[in-house]
Amino acid sequence: MRIDQIIASKAPTFSVELFPPKTEEGTEALYATARSLRELEPDFVSVTYGAGGSTREGTVEITRALKDDLGFETMAHLSCVGESAEGIGATLDRIAAAGIENVFALRGDPPRGQEDFVQPEGGLGSAAELTAFIASKWDFTVGGACFPEVHPEAPDLETDLAYLKTKVDAGATFLITQLFFDNQVYFDFVAAARAAGIDVPIVAGVIPVATFAQTKRICNLCDASIPPRLEAAFAAAGGDERAEFELGVAYAAQQCSELLLAGAPGIHFYALNRAPATRAVLGALKAARPWDRRRDDTGDLARSL
Repeated sequence: MRIDQIIASKAPTFSVELFPPKTEEGTEALYATARSLRELEPDFVSVTYGAGGSTREGTVEITRALKDDLGFETMAHLSCVGESAEGIGATLDRIAAAGIENVFALRGDPPRGQEDFVQPEGGLGSAAELTAFIASKWDFTVGGACFPEVHPEAPDLETDLAYLKTKVDAGATFLITQLFFDNQVYFDFVAAARAAGIDVPIVAGVIPVATFAQTKRICNLCDASIPPRLEAAFAAAGGDERAEFELGVAYAAQQCSELLLAGAPGIHFYALNRAPATRAVLGALKAARPWDRRRDDTGDLARSL
């Protein structure tokens, strides 16, 4: 099923992002994670495309296996990095042949050791170009990324939103945010996006923290901020892994509850190929169902999200 149709017909949606491992042991762990999460019936699973397109073969194969063998609705990530338009077209043909209906279009991060993005010879230069390229020939539902704290390469929010609108105008029918921890950042971003004429659903990207050191490294890479009060709470855990896990789950559950109560159309979990934290948060949300308890004073906000 197409993800834009899922979002339109079911509110809220829950989804999980996984990545193609580089070892056989990692692949086995990935499928174990997927089987564990399957019991909670996420609405779709996405599979990333490594820096420089380094995992393109694994992306298609794992996305297909998750769909055919485990019964997930799936979305394959695709980027422009290190590939000609002809090569991207061949990958899209493989995705279509695998029966996958959804593609997440990204410019992509440069390969390891290369600081800046360089448009490949005969290739594409942006996610908007990739979205338009996909729409020109293939019948996929296309999603796009957005950045509540502004893309690291954008000079300001206004410029970032103007570019984001070109993705939507090119054919992206839903957006998923980069991870964030402060919900007000998301609410302000959605309001600004609506004011800029961006009217597609904006799904909130959330990472349930399992280990703080790893999460902080990820945040440094993607320029996502950690609220001082949350960082202080993790510091107080003193490096105790169990305490960090419990704090991360509690914070994410509260964060997601607030987002859903306010009317966010869905939560996209950055699971890092591990089940326990995402499983705990998603299980708690499905048990509590905060979206059923929306206060009357959130109605306008819910409609805008």
